[in-house]
Amino acid sequence: MSELPTLINDLALILIVAGVVTLVFKKLRQPLVLGYVMAGFLVSPHMPYTMSVMDNVDIKTWADIGVMFLLFSLGLDFSFKKILKKGVAPMVAACTIIFFMTTLGAVVGHSFGWKRMDCIFLGGMLAMSSTTIIYKALDDMGLRQQKFASMVMSVLILEDILAIVMMVMLSALASGNNPDGGQMLESVLKIGFFLVLWFVVGIFLVPMFLRSMRKLINSETLLIVALGLCCLMSVLSTKVGFSSAFGAFVMGSILAETIEAERIIKLVEPVKNLFGAIFFVSVGMLVDPKVIIDYALPIAALVLTILAGQAVFGTLGFMLAGQSLKSAMRCGFSMAQIGEFSFIIASLGLSLGVIGQFLYPVVVAVSVITTFLTPYMIKLSVPCYNMLERRLPKPWIRAMNNVALSHPAQRGHNNWKRLISQLVRITVVYSILSAATIALMFTFFLPFIRSVMPGMHWWANGICGLATVLLISPFLRAMVMKKNHSEEFKALWSESRLNRLPLIVTILVRVAVASLFVFYVCNFLTRFTNALMISIAVAVVLLMILSRRLKRSSIMMERMFILNLRSRDIEDQVMGRKRPLYAGHLLDRNIHIGEFSLPEDTQWGGCKLKELKLRNKYGVMVSSILRGHHRINIPNGDDELFPGDRIQAIGNDEQLAAFGHAVEGEVFDIDVDIEKREMKLRQMVIDGKSTFVGKTLGESGIRDKYNCMVVGLEEGKENLSPIEPSRPFAKGDIIWIVGEEEALQELLSV
Repeated sequence: MSELPTLINDLALILIVAGVVTLVFKKLRQPLVLGYVMAGFLVSPHMPYTMSVMDNVDIKTWADIGVMFLLFSLGLDFSFKKILKKGVAPMVAACTIIFFMTTLGAVVGHSFGWKRMDCIFLGGMLAMSSTTIIYKALDDMGLRQQKFASMVMSVLILEDILAIVMMVMLSALASGNNPDGGQMLESVLKIGFFLVLWFVVGIFLVPMFLRSMRKLINSETLLIVALGLCCLMSVLSTKVGFSSAFGAFVMGSILAETIEAERIIKLVEPVKNLFGAIFFVSVGMLVDPKVIIDYALPIAALVLTILAGQAVFGTLGFMLAGQSLKSAMRCGFSMAQIGEFSFIIASLGLSLGVIGQFLYPVVVAVSVITTFLTPYMIKLSVPCYNMLERRLPKPWIRAMNNVALSHPAQRGHNNWKRLISQLVRITVVYSILSAATIALMFTFFLPFIRSVMPGMHWWANGICGLATVLLISPFLRAMVMKKNHSEEFKALWSESRLNRLPLIVTILVRVAVASLFVFYVCNFLTRFTNALMISIAVAVVLLMILSRRLKRSSIMMERMFILNLRSRDIEDQVMGRKRPLYAGHLLDRNIHIGEFSLPEDTQWGGCKLKELKLRNKYGVMVSSILRGHHRINIPNGDDELFPGDRIQAIGNDEQLAAFGHAVEGEVFDIDVDIEKREMKLRQMVIDGKSTFVGKTLGESGIRDKYNCMVVGLEEGKENLSPIEPSRPFAKGDIIWIVGEEEALQELLSV
């Protein structure tokens, strides 16, 4: 019999040890991440007393896959819309913390004489608090529902996103011998370009594809499709110079906006857990006890740096984000540890070959120590605040409580600000789409058409140019015409004549930008004079503006994008997980929507709405009935209600309160004789004196009068024979009857 491959032996060892160790950590109520790291340490070559993994290269490949799926799952839990709704406060806190902690880490590394890249990567590692560890700590301590915890989780999500950007930046930094500010700015712009491009194109295409395939996709195919899209985006990401993890995160964030997101999260969870476990085990395999002993002093210094740095600068960041001093201290103290993203950044540095081998085990040791200290830091925040409150002057406490950069947002009447921000966003997005389309056409279509038309170089250029302009025309028209009829534009136009010239300038600027794209296409493919190309570009843009067909296609594309972007919100509203958008407008009119679930023993079960007369009795209007995955909007009087239905009703507070009492109150009484409801089976012999002789099943009244049921006729066969309704009972028939004990006794006594 052939031997198993080394990889299978290694996986068996890893998963068995990881399973045993994580069970122990689960019993000790410690994060499973630490259990995986400990398991990796036990199977590493640095542990001489246990079996060791033999092929580290294959395990490293699997660990890279684990990182990819970890970030794919992170993207599935992430929503750009949710982050934008929270405003600027979490961004202020996250950027403040990352800046100061990165600086602190680099300074500490420099003080120990470590190399420049070691210090830079160390700063990135120390800036990343662990979402997993903090979430578990807050949950175990019963603090997850408190107000400060929600702010902490918002900042942690943003830190995870910024960690992705930091990884791309560190990769760019590591690839250059001496990168300057210009190269760093180029990297940032490149990240922004591809992030916007992929997100916009992905939101347009992926939900549309899933929607068209919805009837064909089951759980198995959905898992394969989701993982396939993840790997595809990872490949595209590496092709343009980013990491595969970055592409996986982007695809996860795209799928997070689809209706299938919840199903994908559940389906991907086991895959993520498997490969994620292998990744964290591979982290533990790099822990060298000798390195930890040799670097005990730097480890202690880094632990103190994290604890003190987050306590001070974490608190400062949350104060700048608008939190009171007490709340800010609770938030800052909660973030005093590093975790999974620190490991990912460390593995990135090792794979790029720019950091020393010692740094990985040092960071793992720091993570383990700070993780164990996390609950104590959370508990310590309130006593520290109380001590400050006692010792600092009262005016100082009041001043620190008033430090805030993000006060409650005031609904703007600044139409100029809103209009300009919308125009900038539209221009940037459509410019990116146009630039990407031109790049694809010139890279792939132009060589192809030239090869198809040899000796006809200029004709091939003309066909490519015409096709390119047609493809980008919806984007250019939308760039020029979007928001020209918006409420802000109209208000500013009618508000003052002084506003009209600047408003016209905004249109002309966008016309100029759109013309530049057409000019670039002409300039690349022709040898016309500049004056002629400018004239052609302006004329083409004007034709786009006047084209009604192009207007319809542009509007249709935008509506499709908005529909795809809102599809998950729409599903949540349809399934009753979120209130309809119009619910907020009803509050202004002293009415709102209430949702009520019909109890299992409701008296309304099977009743039609017109029979219940809910509007006459309680004054409410039933807007929707939610039944499983089915939603009935604007039900009519013939629609029936059933136990378990969720009813969305519109009314004022008093009406909805009365309706709620009726829903809960109009139920069947509890059956106090439940023991008597047991069903039993009895045999009954029809003798000559029986009143049932000569009567059919319906005429006998066994069901209607005695509330029993005949289940069959015994004829000496293996199975009971069914009784035909028209067959009369005869003397000697043996029938089997089901019913309650009292009913059976009454029937048998006849």
